[in-house]
Amino acid sequence: MHVRHDWRYEELADIYHQPFLDLIHQAQGVLRIYFLPNLVQRGTLLSLKTGECPEDCAYCAQSTHNCAEIELQPLLTQEQALAKARLAKNAGASRFCMSAAWREVEDGPEFERVLEIVQKVADLGLEPCCTLGMISRAQAERLKAAGCVYYNHNLDTSPEYYAKIVTTHNYQDRLRTLRHVRQAGLKLCSGGIVGMGEPLRERLEFLKQLTTQNPHPDSVPLNLLVPITGTPLENSPILESIEYVRLVATARIVLPRSLIRVAAGRMRLSPEAQALCFLAGANSIFCGEKLLTTPNTGEDEDRHLMERLGLKFAGESAMRRPLD
Repeated sequence: MHVRHDWRYEELADIYHQPFLDLIHQAQGVLRIYFLPNLVQRGTLLSLKTGECPEDCAYCAQSTHNCAEIELQPLLTQEQALAKARLAKNAGASRFCMSAAWREVEDGPEFERVLEIVQKVADLGLEPCCTLGMISRAQAERLKAAGCVYYNHNLDTSPEYYAKIVTTHNYQDRLRTLRHVRQAGLKLCSGGIVGMGEPLRERLEFLKQLTTQNPHPDSVPLNLLVPITGTPLENSPILESIEYVRLVATARIVLPRSLIRVAAGRMRLSPEAQALCFLAGANSIFCGEKLLTTPNTGEDEDRHLMERLGLKFAGESAMRRPLD
């Protein structure tokens, strides 16, 4: 299957709106070309530093512009972070993602501590991923040298809808960081959030933006908004599960080599809806009872679901089929 970087909105809309069973069948076929179909990547997300972020993202509890009640947490020590990493590895995680509520990475003692943590996490045999805000190419290169494999920086939504969600930086700022990540030789994790009141067109325009990346992001988290009291989006209507599954399937078809992750908001999906997501081509999930400041499904529930579906957790390299 030819990997394209020139998808048009009309083509994405045609894929999305086809009969549901045809859409699922097409997406499952694409998945099986590039991946072993019964393997799922398990990632764990750790907040290294929580709260007091100067950005005004409308969905986020950590913004100083919002009134959500959260427990502020300064940057963890190396010992605290590694204790969490060991727990994640023992629970079967292959990727360990670390987040800090910063607008952008600043050189100094805290960044040096993050670099040390990344190196130690890599030494444990986990795949380190960082999401630290905007980053320069030189900083990204230092992360890679420390053993970081992935950098996450989400586009969040479409360019047209972005200003309704964030005003303290713009879309070009996001795209610039994506370029720096690629230039440094890191794998790119970039997705977004759906259910923020955006029309369907903006969801598909967001996917179109991801398809223009060359190469496509290696990993694409599709987050369902978790409305948080004290944020501007606290009263947002819940996106219907079938709409979300359609988006997952469309993403699988137009981003065929990317890991498609069912990320935040998964606890809003029934076991049956999650099964549909895997059928639609999703092959990565975040595990653990909390994703930054939002709740997530528990490990026992995930293990039980995997057993019922006959799926197994695996690392990315074991999941991908060799390319010709």
